[in-house]
Amino acid sequence: MVNKIQLAYVVADGLVLLMGVFILGFSVIVGNIKDETPTNGRQAARNLLYQEFPLTAGIVNAVFVFLTFIVTLPGLATSSRKWLKLASYMAVFCAMFSMILGLFLWILTLKAKDDFAPLFAAQPDNIKSLMQLEFSCCGYLNSTSPAFITDTTCPSKAAAAVMRGCATPISSFANVFLDNIFTALFGVVGFDVVFIMATACLLKDRKERERFQHIDEKNGFGRI
Repeated sequence: MVNKIQLAYVVADGLVLLMGVFILGFSVIVGNIKDETPTNGRQAARNLLYQEFPLTAGIVNAVFVFLTFIVTLPGLATSSRKWLKLASYMAVFCAMFSMILGLFLWILTLKAKDDFAPLFAAQPDNIKSLMQLEFSCCGYLNSTSPAFITDTTCPSKAAAAVMRGCATPISSFANVFLDNIFTALFGVVGFDVVFIMATACLLKDRKERERFQHIDEKNGFGRI
């Protein structure tokens, strides 16, 4: 008969592994595209946000997730509880790591407007123009700070003066974009918690089975 507790543990273990693949894949993909030349303003703003992401930390987090999964294998293959305990401690570390990354991105949303100003100012004129066209704005704080780039949205000083700066629309875009990502990371933490709870249940089940086995052996039922 299938041990339902162990089956639940295997499912939770697989989900944690899947989250590790997700974190690694996202970190590697973003690392490859963050320096691409953008073709529109949203891509330009997104790539600038990517420059601030802790991608190396994300890869390290994924590696710890994979190590945790590897540690669970001997725990599943044997009746030993030591491997399961070690895996649970590692899962706690992974959960804290993911939580810290999520909090880091959440903090970015709180100061996106200020942090984006030097990034915007440092961009070449064609990138600034892409963002002006995309977000219908001129300059960053206003048309003179930093000075706007002449394009179809901001064709003259007079036209640019009545347009809003790019700070508000870009920071709004950044907040929504970052919200989705740090929420996903908090979801990863949720899977870690489920795994830790599944580990606790399996450890308790194995302890109970060992206790009953010892009782049977004392009563002579475990002897040949």
